[in-house]
Amino acid sequence: MNNLFDWSLVRSFLAVLEQGSLLAAARQLRSSQPTIGRHVKELEAQLGLVLFERTGRGLLPTEAALRLADSARTMQSGADQLARSVVGSDRSASGTVRITASQPVACYVLPPLLAQMRLTLPEVQVELVASNAVSNLLRREADIAVRMVQAEQATIIARRVGKVALRACAHQDYLRRRGLPRHPSDLLSHDLIGGDRSEETLRGFAARGFAVTREQFAFRTDDLIVVWQAVRAGLGVGFVSEHLIRTEPSVVPLLPKLKIEPLPVWLAVHKEIRASKRIRAVYDFLSEALPAAI
Repeated sequence: MNNLFDWSLVRSFLAVLEQGSLLAAARQLRSSQPTIGRHVKELEAQLGLVLFERTGRGLLPTEAALRLADSARTMQSGADQLARSVVGSDRSASGTVRITASQPVACYVLPPLLAQMRLTLPEVQVELVASNAVSNLLRREADIAVRMVQAEQATIIARRVGKVALRACAHQDYLRRRGLPRHPSDLLSHDLIGGDRSEETLRGFAARGFAVTREQFAFRTDDLIVVWQAVRAGLGVGFVSEHLIRTEPSVVPLLPKLKIEPLPVWLAVHKEIRASKRIRAVYDFLSEALPAAI
C-alpha cells in the first residue's frame, strides 16, 4: 500500500492534470517528459485506473482522475508545507536561492545586481527563472519573486520596492524614415509594436479613447525581450520601460506628455522560508538594491 502514495508519482500526476500535457508538466517540475510519462503510467498501474485519455489536444483527465484530484492536492499542500518548514529552519548562509522575475527584469536588471551580491554573499548560488508567469511561492517553485502584481495569499510577505515607468520609444533610424510623433494621436499613423495574445497595449489605447485593433500593430509579440529588440531594430514604435531605454542611446523616448500607468514592483517571499539565513540575506540585499536599479 505504501507505493500507492509515492509522492513523486502523485506530484507528476497533479502537474499533468494542471498543465494538460507531459511536456508542460516536465517543464513545471524541472524533469523530463519520459520521466513524467513513466510516473503517470506507474500510478495508473498501482491504482488500477486510467487517469488520462490521450487525444490530439493533449491529455484529458478521466472521471477517476478528477475524483482523486482533491486528495492529491491535499498531499501536495502537506508536502509543500514540510519543504518550507525545512528551508525555514536552515540557518546556513550557504546554498541555493531560486529567484523568479519577469523577462526584462531577469535579463537586464538582476544580472548586475547579482554580480554585486556575489561579492558580499559568495557562498550563495542563485537559480534565476526568467518568466512573466506568476510562480507559486507556496509550492516552492521559487524562493523569492520579483513581481509586477501584489501577492494575494496571507502567507506571502511582499514589499513594494519601486515602480517601472513605461514610455513610447523608437529607434532613431525609424524616426528618420517616418518622422517624430508629436501627439498621441500621431501614433495611429506609425508602425506600432504590440501584443500578440496579450491585450495590455490595446487596453492602453482604449483608455485614451483610441479604437485600436490588433491588426493595426505592424509587429506583434507577447515576449517583452522581443519587443525591446524589435524597437532596437527599427521595426516601429514600442512601449518599453524607461530603465531599458536608458541603456540604448540610439533609442529615442517619445511623447513625454503621454502618461502610461507605471507597473509596481513587489519583492515577495513566503513567510516560513524567510527565516532561512541565506534566503533572508538575498531578500534583504534585493530590497535595498532594486529601487535604484529600476
